[in-house]
Amino acid sequence: MTLALDHLVIAAPDLHSGAQYVADHLGVVPQPGGSHPGMGTHNRLLGLYGDCYLEVIAPDPAAPAPGRPRWFALDSETVRARLAGGPFLLHWVARVERPVDLERWQAQYPGRIAPVMPMTRAHLRWRIAVPDDGGLPAWHGESGPAGDGILPTLIQWDSAERPGIALPRQDLALRALRGRHPRAALLQQGLDWLGAGSLVTLEQSEGEVELSAEIETPQGVRTLR
Repeated sequence: MTLALDHLVIAAPDLHSGAQYVADHLGVVPQPGGSHPGMGTHNRLLGLYGDCYLEVIAPDPAAPAPGRPRWFALDSETVRARLAGGPFLLHWVARVERPVDLERWQAQYPGRIAPVMPMTRAHLRWRIAVPDDGGLPAWHGESGPAGDGILPTLIQWDSAERPGIALPRQDLALRALRGRHPRAALLQQGLDWLGAGSLVTLEQSEGEVELSAEIETPQGVRTLR
C-alpha cells in the first residue's frame, strides 16, 4: 500500500502568530479553518499544489479544556518548550486511500498504529490515528521507540470534500519534505512499512531532530522548519 501526503502541520502558540509565520515565509496568509470539538484546538489552512495543504494549529482559548491530551503532542513539555520560541513545522499527516480501511488496518496492527478517532469540523468528517497520550507516532526498536514528528499521523477522509481538494490553490508547491534524526534507519523501517517511504527523505543526524519542508514560491524556494 502507498500513502499520500495529506498535509503539513505548523504548531503555534496562537493562530495569529502561526498565520504570521506562514505569511513571512511563503507570502500568503492562511485562511480561517475552524475548531476541533473534543481536542481543544483550532486551525487555519493554506492550499498547495499537488492535492495537499498546510495547517496551522494552536490551542483554542475559547474551547473547554479537553478531557484528554491534545493531539500532535501539543500538551507535551517538549512541544510547549519549542512553542515558547514561536511557531514551527511540527509534523505531517499521511492519507490512507480506499479500499483500505484505516480502522481495520489499525485493528490488525494495534502495536504499530494508534487508536482511530472519528472527528468532525463543520461539514468535514474524517478518522485519524491518535495515541491515547496525545503523542506523536513512534516506531519501536530494540532500544525503544522513536518518532519525534518524523513518522506521519494517519488520516482517512469520510466526507466527499476534504481540504486538499477544496481549498483555493495558491502559487505554492511542496518541493521536498526532509527529516533529520539520530535513529534515521529505524524510522525508515517504519516509513517503508506504512507505505510512506517515498514521501519524506531522511538523513542521519548526531542527536538533532528536524523536520523541514521546501516550498516553491513566486519568490523562490522557502523552507519551513
